[in-house]
Parts: sequence; C-alpha cells; structure tokens
Amino acid sequence: MLTSWVWNIKLWVANLAVFLLKAGEEVLVGGQAVFEGVMMRSPNSYSIAVRKPDGTIVVKKDYLQRPSDRRALWGYPLLRGIATLAQAFTLGVRALRFSTDQVLGGLGKQDTRDPKPTSREISNGVMAMNILVALTLFVLLFKFLPLVLATWLQQHFSALHNPLLFSSADGVIRLGIFLLYIVLVAQIRDIRRIFEYHGAEHKVVFTYEAHEALTVANAREHSTFHPRCGTSFLMVVMLISAVVYAFVPFESLAMRLLSRIVLIPAIAGVSYEIIRFAALRRIRVLEWITLPGLWLQRVTTKQPDDPQLEIALRALDEALLLENSSVLPQPAAV
Repeated sequence: MLTSWVWNIKLWVANLAVFLLKAGEEVLVGGQAVFEGVMMRSPNSYSIAVRKPDGTIVVKKDYLQRPSDRRALWGYPLLRGIATLAQAFTLGVRALRFSTDQVLGGLGKQDTRDPKPTSREISNGVMAMNILVALTLFVLLFKFLPLVLATWLQQHFSALHNPLLFSSADGVIRLGIFLLYIVLVAQIRDIRRIFEYHGAEHKVVFTYEAHEALTVANAREHSTFHPRCGTSFLMVVMLISAVVYAFVPFESLAMRLLSRIVLIPAIAGVSYEIIRFAALRRIRVLEWITLPGLWLQRVTTKQPDDPQLEIALRALDEALLLENSSVLPQPAAV
C-alpha cells in the first residue's frame, strides 16, 4: 500500500513536469524521458523503450498522425500550436503510464514475500486521477499562488496598480515558484533519474542531427542542452503571459484567475508561433528570448550513464524503423 502511494506521488510530480516541460514545436526527431526509459518520436511514429527492474528492455511503438493530417483546421496559425501541445501532452502521459506499468510490474515479480504477487499496473481511473491532480497543482502553484502574492504586494506598493507592473510582478513570482519547484523535485531520486534520461534523449537527438552513427560512443560526446527542449517553449510562455495579462481588464482576484486559466490555450498558440518563427528565421532577438530555456536545462537535464544512452538509442532506432517502413497501418489517434 505504501509503495502504491509513493508511486502515485511520483506520478503526480512527473505528470506536472510533462505539462510544464513539453515543447510545442513541430517534431522532426525528439522525445521525452519517462521512468527508467525514453519515448522518442519522429514525424509519423513513436517508440517507448523502458528498462525493467530485471534489466531487460521492453519497447512499445506505433504510428502517429499529426493533428493537421486528421483535420485541416489544426494546421492554421495559433490553432496548430494548441493542437501540437495537446498531442505532446497526451503522448507524454501515455509514455509515463507505460513506463510506470513496466517498473511496477517488475517490482511485483521481484517481491518474493508474496507467492502470488498482484498486478501493479496503473488503472485508467488512477491515471485519470493523477492527471487531474497534476493539472490542479499546476493551477494552484502557477496561476493562483502568484496572483495572490502579487495582489498582496499591490496592497503595499501603489506602483503595482499599473497593469504592466502588476503583471510583471506576477510573472516574476511565477518564475520563482517554478524554479523552486524544479530544484526541489530534482532531489527526488526517481525524478532525478528522469532528468538523467532527459539528458540521454538530448544527446541521442544531437547524434541523429549530426548524421552520426547511432552508437553509445557517439552519443556520449554530445551536450545534454538542446535548443528545441520544452524548457525554451516554457520560458516564452512565461514572457508572453506577462504581456497578455497586463491587458486583462479585471480587478477582482476571481476574474483574474479565471482569465488566466481561459487564456492558457491562446498563450500556448502564440508562444508556439514565436518559437516556430525564431527557428525558421533565426532572428537574434527571438533566440535571446529562448536562451533562458537552455540555462534551465542545467537543472532539468543530468549526465546519463551508458545504459541510459542505450535506452534512448533503442527508442530512436525503433521509431525510425517505423518511420521508414513501407507498410503504413492506420496511425494511432493521440
């Protein structure tokens, strides 16, 4: 029972991290770290590789359809960012659930005290509750708490009655809470392991983009800091939020909070377009805006060991095999 609750708490933290750190970029090759594994995706496929407690590697893979391929509406500016981010979050949660099932299942088989160990897979209900808790924590920590603190400061400093200054104070507090949260969760052993797999994912992506052979030796030489990481997207979201919130006309705490929740999709869409434009045009100012995301990766990525690189390489290999397959079954809906 205690193990189950511990893993539930870790899932809450990991799900919140997925929501915060997943980028909204158009995917060439990229991925996400999960419990004892990595999910890699290419434009039309994905693969999850996880190392079980007994040392074996298990893989789950499938074809993946872009939102704009399913419905042309999701290919339009602003809307494409919302759809891409939603798909990334959904796929990330699916990968986390798969990895958790493999780790828990392996732990159950290793428990020799119970002659008939029960299944420890995460049920749909438990997973839905974890997602709900993660989203609730997101609203409380990064919407409600900064707003309350900024409102309290406004009562003591008259300058904060200026909408732009109030929004700036709100944004600085939000950023501070986020940095504190990331630093604290990095102290949890399993979350730190996820950050190590995050570093492995980046190294392997760099290896692929350099057109080098996908080997542990080649991947080992690359950096763990990648410019297309979701942390860069997140920093743009925070900057755009501070500007947008300055034009929200409400004064009451409740209406300000509601507007911040309602505007999440619109801000995500605008942030996606900025990231996309910066990548295509290589504009220096926009590159500077995304630079803090690289700094933040000093916390969200750690140096991986060779077995972790092996997992990331296996995930990418399997995704590319599907991507280059001549037989294309009906893609999975995400």
